[in-house]
Amino acid sequence: MADYALTINGQPLATEKTFAVKNPATGEIVGNAPAATMADLDKAVAAAKTAFETWSVTSDEERSKACMAVADVLEQNAEELAQILTAEQGKTLNGAGSRFEVGGAVAWTRYNASISLGVEVIQDDNEAKVEVYHKPLGVVGSIPPWNWPLMIGIWHMIPAIRAGNTVVIKPSPNTPLATLRAVELMNQVLPAGVLNIVTGQDIPGETSLGAAMSAHPDIAKISFTGSTKTGKAVMRSAAETVKRLTLELGGNDAGIVLPDADAKAMAEKMFWGAFINNGQTCAALKRLYVHDSIYDEVCDALVEYAKTVKMGVGTDEDNLLGPLQNRMQYDIVNRMVEEAKAQGGRVLIGGSPSGDPDKDGFFYPITLIADVDNGLSLVDEEQFGPVLPIVRYTDIDEVIDRANDNPNGLGGSIWSRDVQGARELAKRLECGTAWINDHSPIRPDAPFGGVKSSGFGTQFGKEGLAEFTSMQTVWS
Repeated sequence: MADYALTINGQPLATEKTFAVKNPATGEIVGNAPAATMADLDKAVAAAKTAFETWSVTSDEERSKACMAVADVLEQNAEELAQILTAEQGKTLNGAGSRFEVGGAVAWTRYNASISLGVEVIQDDNEAKVEVYHKPLGVVGSIPPWNWPLMIGIWHMIPAIRAGNTVVIKPSPNTPLATLRAVELMNQVLPAGVLNIVTGQDIPGETSLGAAMSAHPDIAKISFTGSTKTGKAVMRSAAETVKRLTLELGGNDAGIVLPDADAKAMAEKMFWGAFINNGQTCAALKRLYVHDSIYDEVCDALVEYAKTVKMGVGTDEDNLLGPLQNRMQYDIVNRMVEEAKAQGGRVLIGGSPSGDPDKDGFFYPITLIADVDNGLSLVDEEQFGPVLPIVRYTDIDEVIDRANDNPNGLGGSIWSRDVQGARELAKRLECGTAWINDHSPIRPDAPFGGVKSSGFGTQFGKEGLAEFTSMQTVWS
C-alpha cells in the first residue's frame, strides 16, 4: 500500500489528511490519497497561472516535443500505471482493461503532439491581410470521472497543454491513484506549474474541490466528464465567471438491429459495445432494439457469447470483466434489474448476484433482459453496468422515434447487412456519434461529443484542440 502526494508547481506536496482508496474487487486498501484543502487548490491554480505566462508563448514545436516526451514517459511506465488502475478501478488488466486504457492514453497524447492549428489566412491581397489566430485561454480545470480515469484525464490535459494552456486536474475520489502517479511522471518532462493535481473527498455540507474549481476566478475553462446532474451544477457555478466549458455527460445509447442483420456474426461486437468496461462507459450500448423477425435469434446469439466471457478479479489474466467500481453503482444496477423483473422483463442470463458485495466485491453478473420497453427505468435511464435491455419492434420509423425519445444523445448504432441504408438511418438518430455494425469505437482524430443532455463541446481531432483556444482575427 502506497502513500501518494499532490503535485503542485512541479513538486510533491504532502497533505495533513489523507483518504483510503479501496479495491472494488476485494475491499482492501490499495493506497492513501492526499486530501487537498482549498488553500492547496489555490496554490495549484496560482502555480498554473504563473506558468502560463511562459508556457503560452513557447513555440508550437516546443509544445509538440513536450507532449511527445509525456507520451514516452507514460509508455515507459505503462505496466505500473495499469496495475494501479486495476487495483483502484477494478477493471481487468487484459481485454479493454487497464493495459488498453494506458495504451489509449499514450496514443491520444502522441496524436495531439502531432497536430497543430496554425494560422488561417482569410484574405491576403493589396486590399488587406486577414488572419485568424488560436490563442490559449489560461488555466484549464480538468474534472474526469472514475470509469476511465487516466485516459479521460489525458483527453482533458494533453490538448489543453498542447494549445498552450496550463492545467489543474482533480480526479474522482474513487480512482485518484493512477492519475496522481501519471501527473508525477509527466512533471519529469514538463516545466514546473504546467500540470498540477489536487485530490480530495466530497464531504456533505462542504464545498467540494470540483465546485470550487468551476467557480474559481483564475480558471478560464473547465473540462468535465460525468453525469448530467453534476454537469448542470458545473454550468451553474461557472456562470459567474463566464468560463469556457466542455461537458461530456451521460449517455443512454440506443442500438437498432434491422431484419437483415446477421445475428451470429454481429453478436460479439454487440456484446462488447454494451459491456466494454463492464458497461461503465458513457458511450456504451445501453438499450438494444431488435426487429421482431430476428429477435429470438439475436437474444440467443448474445446469450451464447456472454457465456464465454469470464468475470472476476482484474489481476487474473484470464478475466475480461471485473466488478462495478463502487457500491452506489452496484445498488443502482441492482435496483433497475429488480424493477424490470417485477414488470415482466425476462432474464436471459444473469440478473441474480450472488454473495455479499461488501465482503465479496461489487460483482454484478453479466445480465441480458428481454421483453422490456420504453417506460422502464432500465430502458429510459443510464444503467452504467453489465446489463443490456433488449426491446422488440416491428416498424422502423416508430423505433427511430423510440430511440430518440430520450434526453441523452451521445451515441447510437444501426446493425444491418445494407451498410448504405444503415448510414441513412443513422443520420436520423439524435446523437453525436453513430456507428454501423459496431458500437463505442473511438479514435483521436475523429471528433466526439454529445447533443441534448449529453453535453456540448467537442473532443478529439483538431476540433477538440481548438476548444482550448480563443480565436482572434487580425486585420492589417
